[in-house]
Amino acid sequence: MSELKYKRVLLKLSGEALAGPEKTGINVETLEQIAKDVREVYDLGAEIGIVIGGGNIFRGVAASAKGMDRASSDYMGMLATCINALAIQDAFEKQDMPVRVQTAIEMAEIAEPYIRRRAIRHLEKRRVVVFGAGTGNPYFTTDTAAALRAMEINAQVILKATKVDGIYDKDPVTNPDAKKFDTISYLEVLAKELQVMDSTAISLCKDNHLPIITFDLFQAGNIRKVFCGEQIGTLVK
Repeated sequence: MSELKYKRVLLKLSGEALAGPEKTGINVETLEQIAKDVREVYDLGAEIGIVIGGGNIFRGVAASAKGMDRASSDYMGMLATCINALAIQDAFEKQDMPVRVQTAIEMAEIAEPYIRRRAIRHLEKRRVVVFGAGTGNPYFTTDTAAALRAMEINAQVILKATKVDGIYDKDPVTNPDAKKFDTISYLEVLAKELQVMDSTAISLCKDNHLPIITFDLFQAGNIRKVFCGEQIGTLVK
């Protein structure tokens, strides 16, 4: 039986991860597979918080680049994360995991408001907590929300699930000679401007000594491996 290296974790999922091959919307099969993978580590005793992006539905930054007011477009992006959070809740409950959705923008009919002490209590009671609506403020990404929530719930690590198997010095899709890092420092990530998380999130993790592991979400068994401390992906510390 595998043993957990990290018991309380903040799992950061991009909205695109839920889209699967379609790259937009929510792919039910992909969602179901993520839920099954998370169920494995839940059964081992993991306490799991999740921050979800909204890029599969709406990207605030992209809209503001085309002339939309940045604050308005960011709020729209936050609402997209809430749609994804409810989808995750449904998929996880179908795997018999108790789930609570907490949102930084109050919407009492569908989710709890974010309250730190309540979130921690949910985790202690073995409930998965999904954090929607980012930080509740425009101009901040869901990466920053992940760093913030991870520290507030006293997570041991941020696990950033992506479409690639770690951090490279350049885009591995267009550069076959791209070099993968097994371990990298926060300062190197900032200096090389590597697209791991945005600079605010990286700085927040650096200041509070919170490690980040990026790994390939779509490789079967990777969630269990990373929770159990196997060397996959890239560790930022």
